[in-house]
Amino acid sequence: MLLGFILLYILGTLILGVLASTFVKTSKDYILAGRSLPLYMATFVAFATWFGSETVLGASSVMAKEGLIGVIEDPFGAALCLILIGLFFAKPLYRMNLLTMGDFYRVVYGRKVEVVASLMMVFSYFGWIGAQMVAIGIILQLLMGIPQVWGIILGFGVVLFYTFLGGMWAISLTDFLQTLIIILGLVAVLYEVSSGFSQLMPLIASQPPEFYRLLPEPTLKDILLYLSAWITIGLGSIPQQDVFQRVMSSRSERVAVLSALLGGILYLTVALIPLILAIFARVKHPELLEIDPQLMLPTMIKEHASLPTKVFFFGALLSAIMSTASAAVLAPASVLSENLIKPYIKGMSDRQFLWLTRFSVLLISFISLLFALSGESIYHLVGSSSALSLVSLFVPLVAGLYFKGSNPVSAMASILSGFLSWVLLEYVFQSEFALLVGLAFSLASYVLFGIVWKR
Repeated sequence: MLLGFILLYILGTLILGVLASTFVKTSKDYILAGRSLPLYMATFVAFATWFGSETVLGASSVMAKEGLIGVIEDPFGAALCLILIGLFFAKPLYRMNLLTMGDFYRVVYGRKVEVVASLMMVFSYFGWIGAQMVAIGIILQLLMGIPQVWGIILGFGVVLFYTFLGGMWAISLTDFLQTLIIILGLVAVLYEVSSGFSQLMPLIASQPPEFYRLLPEPTLKDILLYLSAWITIGLGSIPQQDVFQRVMSSRSERVAVLSALLGGILYLTVALIPLILAIFARVKHPELLEIDPQLMLPTMIKEHASLPTKVFFFGALLSAIMSTASAAVLAPASVLSENLIKPYIKGMSDRQFLWLTRFSVLLISFISLLFALSGESIYHLVGSSSALSLVSLFVPLVAGLYFKGSNPVSAMASILSGFLSWVLLEYVFQSEFALLVGLAFSLASYVLFGIVWKR
């Protein structure tokens, strides 16, 4: 019965993708939904883009083991990102009337910086998309009993199908529906698990105060790691294409600003539910902590909840994962086609560019599938993705928007020095402070080369 509902939901998503394809007439329709999303839809799209596997599966498992201090990166850092975008980035970016974030680096810094920045942007998405595919594989393995690899491939096919056909219109329509399912589903699950919310406060109070600690220990190491957790997604996801697409898909500048702010507030509110469910799993079913932590919540619901609650939960979970995956696929595909391929093909019509973007969706999806099959955890894949864009793209973005005298030499030095120092410390020396060092190199290089440029 449960499997039937899930398959029916997947089928409905595919049909919605086909319907959305009828709205796609131009490349702008495909990439930015024609810049026509109203506030309610733009808000839901911003929320659904972030609310994915790392929120429901990754953050909840970390919460059960480490407490609140372990989930600073997500959901708190992720919500901070959307709020900062609404406050400082949505308005100036919307006014530039660009198609991709890669276009920003071309307009401000020139073609060479555009190419390097676009490459960084595209590479930063593979881990994030892979994380969503891994999550779909985990859920389908749990529900259908199929090997995780085949679950990954099946989920990959569903997301690829409707994203390839409908682009941003498909994402917007499915995100709107999926956000409703996510909110209703998680509230329904919490209602049953907490016996009509009656056990909610007693259970939360049963944990020691240390479990809800939000501040680090007063040591330099803990403070630096705490700062890293806040900025990994909080700042690192600001210069990414998926966020840019949400801003530019809004029907007006005001909608762009408000949707980012409301999306951040909504995200933080709803994302607390999986964290609370993790406490229930920790207290009532501690044996689940001994299995794969990413399976803790879905296993608890599958084995100890009623059928309606199972349908709500797994519908919400698949909605969260697919909405994030589709947005993450379209974003680098748009940059690949617009900033890395199109400039080398002269006389390309808009229709040809539309199909180029669709085929870029195929390419990005297949590369991400390889990441999904690599065996990395969901939380690690997502964290690495945001870290890459933080150490390479964040400083040139802020400088290009808010500081006069921006120059291509500073931007190029900032991107390359931040990226290379981060890679060296992260993957060679395996330093805990690779992110902060990479960001420091990026900032220092921009400033120093800017001084040389002026002289």
